[in-house]
Amino acid sequence: MLYLRLFYEFFKAGLFAVGGGLATVPFLTDMGASTGWFTNAELANMIAISESTPGPMGVNMATYVGFEVGGVLGAVVATLGLVCPSIIIIIIIAAFLEKFRSSKYVEYVFYGLRPASTGLIAAACWGVVTISLLTVLSTEGAVVTFSLNWQLLLLAAVVYACTHLERLKKLHPIIWIALSAAAGVIFQL
Repeated sequence: MLYLRLFYEFFKAGLFAVGGGLATVPFLTDMGASTGWFTNAELANMIAISESTPGPMGVNMATYVGFEVGGVLGAVVATLGLVCPSIIIIIIIAAFLEKFRSSKYVEYVFYGLRPASTGLIAAACWGVVTISLLTVLSTEGAVVTFSLNWQLLLLAAVVYACTHLERLKKLHPIIWIALSAAAGVIFQL
């Protein structure tokens, strides 16, 4: 039953997350809340790891969650659940592509998907920012008190400034990833 649930949850994410890996984050946030498979903090770590490792971010996260929940078979099932909608849609589109290639309606659908995917990515970015930079101190009624993580805000400002300096722009991206990982470890201590 667990594997069927894994497949179903990631199938939904793969079906509706138009726009790539970051567009899956709102679906993963909901999935973590409804299933209890991972917390928001663990989701933030998954995003960081998935962004730094080779391969598509959504697939990396599906594989990670599947492995944590159901071992190797869970990783395979979750990954298949995420990619199956794309495969099915590509097969259907390929079969009818020639017929609908010049259709205005198809063009309108793809034009309409652009703001939807932009909105999903913006929601994902907002979620990552709030998980990373804000800590909830208390929630009393409708009043929520936050604390700003000044260390991570300072780190973000330094990285932003460094990536805009001409001499540092030439550094290989793996160096930036390694430096960011080291800074993250240091700030966690």
